[in-house]
Amino acid sequence: MVVVTGFDHDALAAEVAAGRIDTVVVAFADHQGRLVGKRADAVHYLERVRHDGLESCDYLIACDLDDVPLPGLHWASYEQGYGDMLGTVDASTLRVIPWLPRTALVLVDLFDERTGAPVEESPRRILQRQVERAAELGLEVWVGTEIEFYLYEETYAEAAVAGFADLTPSSPHLQDYSILQTTPAEDVLGDLRRGLRAAGAPVEFSKGEAGRGQHEVNITHRSPVETADLDVLFKHAVKEIAGQRGRSATFMAKPVMHEAGSGCHVHVSIHREGRPADDREFGSFLAGLVATAADLSLLVAPNVNSYRRFQPESWAPTGIAWALDNRTVGFRVVGHGSSRRVENRIPGADANPYLAIAATLAGGLHGVERGLEPLPPFTGNGYSAPELPRVPTTFVEAIERWRASEVVPELFGEAVRHHVLGHAEAEWRAFSSTVTDWERRRYFERI
Repeated sequence: MVVVTGFDHDALAAEVAAGRIDTVVVAFADHQGRLVGKRADAVHYLERVRHDGLESCDYLIACDLDDVPLPGLHWASYEQGYGDMLGTVDASTLRVIPWLPRTALVLVDLFDERTGAPVEESPRRILQRQVERAAELGLEVWVGTEIEFYLYEETYAEAAVAGFADLTPSSPHLQDYSILQTTPAEDVLGDLRRGLRAAGAPVEFSKGEAGRGQHEVNITHRSPVETADLDVLFKHAVKEIAGQRGRSATFMAKPVMHEAGSGCHVHVSIHREGRPADDREFGSFLAGLVATAADLSLLVAPNVNSYRRFQPESWAPTGIAWALDNRTVGFRVVGHGSSRRVENRIPGADANPYLAIAATLAGGLHGVERGLEPLPPFTGNGYSAPELPRVPTTFVEAIERWRASEVVPELFGEAVRHHVLGHAEAEWRAFSSTVTDWERRRYFERI
């Protein structure tokens, strides 16, 4: 596999001329964190799209998982005619996609075609705004992530026929850190590591996790937007490569109730003038994270299933506190000197990476702006500490925390507050209009 480094439009033109690339995926993340966009003929991309941008319907960030347009959103609606957005190419995101033949990919930023203003409700823009806040405070932020997922032996088509139930995990045993148990999955994980490396998006490690067939991949730390870009590409790559190998993968927060949930742990370090922030500023960042965690939970746990993950002694935190190298609470401080960082353990693997990182930055920066003083580090078992505030236990509770929050519009603006709330309420309506298998098993005969 050829590694393409320093890839830019000149390099793309040379690859196109040589016949090695003929397709460019031009894409952005929707509200759920999925890549959407168009596949462009590479010659047409070079002649037109890279200069003129990509036009796409504005409903793409205003619809649910089934691509059903959501009513009541301010950004886009039938009343406004569902017009076009303009996606402006971010050339720094151009890369070869080795696991697809003769294909490159580039990401775009979204603008209102009528006004030329950025689409503030778009996930990448929501994160960019938090990076701008950090810069206004004189802070530089670096982010790395650890994302977990389950890998199954069935294809996606076979899993659908089975109702996504009783699937065969890639290992029949708990495989945390096991080399032997993860070897059978190397056809997927090995291709994933090599493919991302060749795409200029290297990962640091892959490893078995605490569930049967569960895996974790560590994304090399970068700037916040770069990391989120790579996370979205990574999640997309897992599914494409698994599908190519006759497998399926899921980033559900809790695909099986008796197995470990899947998280997206966000590691953040803050620097000022090229040096790690001092203890006072780092402490304020921690205090802000703790103070805002419950209100911002919709950004890190965005679905009904997300809240199945927050179980006692499950490796997913339920207590909101910070601690030194303690995995039982929401925020874990690790590292020393330039590597000192806080790990936000609350986000699930189902979170949109742009929004999960934005929530982490927003909360921490809130503490820095207010000069908040942190409580002493928690010690002990966070699951059994009654004095700790708790992560919302249900999707409904998270919705109500977001709706009533005074800090949410302060950190994200009213437009984003309304947009996120509209998506969450629509997801809850969809769930509430469904009869589940659990209900039938529980009530059909015995009630």
